[in-house]
Parts: sequence; C-alpha cells; structure tokens
Amino acid sequence: MFISNAFAASAAPGGDLMSFLPIVIIFALFYFMLIRPQMKQAKVQKAMIDALKAGDEVATAGGVIGKVTKVGDNYVSIEIAANTVVNVQKHTVQTMLPPGTIKSI
Repeated sequence: MFISNAFAASAAPGGDLMSFLPIVIIFALFYFMLIRPQMKQAKVQKAMIDALKAGDEVATAGGVIGKVTKVGDNYVSIEIAANTVVNVQKHTVQTMLPPGTIKSI
C-alpha cells in the first residue's frame, strides 16, 4: 500500500533515570531554599518564646510594644502603658526588644 506502518523507537538506555532526575533536583532545591530555612526560623522563634520572662520588652505580631509582666502556659500579660495590661497569646510575640527600647520611644 501507499502508507507504511510506523513503529515506535526503542527506549534509550537510562531514560527512566534521566526523566526522574529533574524531579529530584527540584525537591533538593525546595528543601535547601525553602523548607530548611523555615524550620530553622521556627526553632529560633520557639526558643525565644520559651525564654520569655517578666521584665522583657517585646513586640507582638499586631504591633503592640510593651513589657512582659506575667508569663503563663498559653498567654502572656504585657504592660503597654502605666496600669494598662493586655493579655495576648504566646505565639503572637514576634520579637524580643533590647532593654530600654520602650523608654526611647
């Protein structure tokens, strides 16, 4: 007839490994550029929250700056002005400020 049959070419040796290699490389890049730094930052944040004590000056995720007056299991009491104390969840404490920061504001 006028049309010849088409046959598939045989697979190249090592083709399966070479097609899997880009996925492995992408996963390795995600691990070293995203996952690992995020885990390190979370570990530092947890250590800072565990080390909170009365008298520390902190800033919360909402932007409240104050001095820690009481630390509980899940909540922290922060004095934001004279005789004004607010209770916030521990995980909202974002940063620990150097001593004397509140007086300089």
